[in-house]
Amino acid sequence: MLTPKLRLGRPVDRSIDRAVVDAVLLQLKHRGYRSITMEGISRKIGRARASLYRRWPSKPHLVAYAVLSELGAHPSPDTGSLRLDLMRTVETLIAGFQGALGSALAGLIGEMADDPALARIIRKEVLAKRRRSIRAAIRRGIKRGEIRSDVNIELFMDMLTAPFYFRAMFGHLKLSAMMIETVVDTVLRGAASR
Repeated sequence: MLTPKLRLGRPVDRSIDRAVVDAVLLQLKHRGYRSITMEGISRKIGRARASLYRRWPSKPHLVAYAVLSELGAHPSPDTGSLRLDLMRTVETLIAGFQGALGSALAGLIGEMADDPALARIIRKEVLAKRRRSIRAAIRRGIKRGEIRSDVNIELFMDMLTAPFYFRAMFGHLKLSAMMIETVVDTVLRGAASR
């Protein structure tokens, strides 16, 4: 479960959530995933470690929550236009990757290769949720006749998002707002109705 757990009793202090996200992303950026501990994050935000464990059962859950907080779980709103939905989708990637998450992304992906639990949680709690939203937008576009009905949705999503992840990870070229229309229009052309 990625969303902080809610319990009966005293109300949950939501300011802790933002402080945790900021502390986790800063630690990822400067020291990497392995340096993150529940105790270290609790010290950085000036809260008891138990307050973190009440919200997140483990370090991977905590990191996944921080990543999802930066990228958003529902990147594809229903604007009535697949093109606009997809533009909003990739805008969330640019916004997320231009902050601390972008400079920490390559290291986090490397850690996922070595830590199956982290990889499983990131896939389930971050990627699966975002892809569910994007998949729904694509299906709406198919239903409206904006793209072919036989489009490979999974490949379509990969092609849409890959340029943003690639530039964030390798840093060979900067992410830019100018990419948004170019990438979205290129992917849509490949899936256009014939």
